[in-house]
Amino acid sequence: MNASAHQPPRTVRANGIDICYEIFGNDDAEPLLLIMGLGAQMIHWDDAFCEQLAARGFRVIRFDNRDIGKSSHLTGGKRLTPLELLKLRFLKIPVAATYKLIDMAKDTVGLMDALGIKSAHLVGASMGGMIAQEVTLSFPQRVRSLTSIMSTTGNPRVPPPTREAAAMLMAPPPRSKEEFIARFGETWKILRGGSFPEEEALDLGRAERVFARGLNPAGVGRQLRAVLASGSRKERLHGVKMPTLVIHGTVDPLVHPEGGKDTAASIPGAKLLMIEGMGHALPMRFWPEIIGAIDKHAHGAAAQAA
Repeated sequence: MNASAHQPPRTVRANGIDICYEIFGNDDAEPLLLIMGLGAQMIHWDDAFCEQLAARGFRVIRFDNRDIGKSSHLTGGKRLTPLELLKLRFLKIPVAATYKLIDMAKDTVGLMDALGIKSAHLVGASMGGMIAQEVTLSFPQRVRSLTSIMSTTGNPRVPPPTREAAAMLMAPPPRSKEEFIARFGETWKILRGGSFPEEEALDLGRAERVFARGLNPAGVGRQLRAVLASGSRKERLHGVKMPTLVIHGTVDPLVHPEGGKDTAASIPGAKLLMIEGMGHALPMRFWPEIIGAIDKHAHGAAAQAA
């Protein structure tokens, strides 16, 4: 990839909302969409991570999901309560939601339409993996390959998050920049599930960048409701014909490792890569393995389709 191939962030109208996106790589390279997780801005796909994928021959597109970062912030919905979660878990009473994962899947397809991309390789992390699964299920003709990272099928039998990770998810939003920065560091320590001093050294700069792009705590709540209201995709995933790679960490505290195993078991022919010592994050020390696997999988799918 040459330096001029990086395009700065832009905003485009898609599926009735504004979506902020950024492109790394040459226009004629294999299009690869990176879909981020719950409450996470597109910059959680690290710049260098995107550059390394672009250097492998991909046109890498990262974007802010609805209700986060520089994309449209919606309205409505109340903060999720522990009682609603208990009702969902034990009484199967669905959670009310302003929108569902299918709407976020339509955002993804709308962005592809706006960029003139007929089909692309999809790489989704956490909730992004759920969105990528939904695009593959609802718009299969738009997908060249699917990579689902630290995600799950929505199957209620998958074990829940650890108590610590669940408490972090339900904590009230920070009230100041200082509180946000402190919380950011604490959150990622929990999510990484181990000692990563090289990551912790970068957390302050990352937190400041996220804060500068703008927070939307109510939007994170709506995204969480979208996940919970969308139910299980497990049965539908049996019909997926797309080349699929599932990547999951062995110590993921938020989406139990069984979530990755369940995803791979539900999709015919899916490949499963369990990364020893990886939690619910993409630390730099695992990039060679993760990027290498995405590269091999997506280019392999492209060669098969040619």
